[in-house]
Amino acid sequence: MRYSTQIKPISYVKAHAAELLDRITEEREPIIITQNGEARAVLVDVHSYESSQETMALLKILAIGEKQIASEQTHSLAEVVADLRAQRLGKNERSEEDNQAVA
Repeated sequence: MRYSTQIKPISYVKAHAAELLDRITEEREPIIITQNGEARAVLVDVHSYESSQETMALLKILAIGEKQIASEQTHSLAEVVADLRAQRLGKNERSEEDNQAVA
């Protein structure tokens, strides 16, 4: 991708908005919008934007996980499984109690 062909001044964007929207939807390449000769914004299609937002969310989750590992805020697999089983059993016991209360 060559960004040099994707740079457009704001006046061009105003005059050719519909054409540019069709172009970014079809080509999935961003358009860099300039104002007074300086890059000011990037125009991207919705699918690319959503994809980048999902990627950012996953990267944030990974960063949180790395910080937790570094600060030793972790649990063994056995601990997690035991906690999940205990929660599941607690829910099942409550469900049986609820069923008996209804009957």
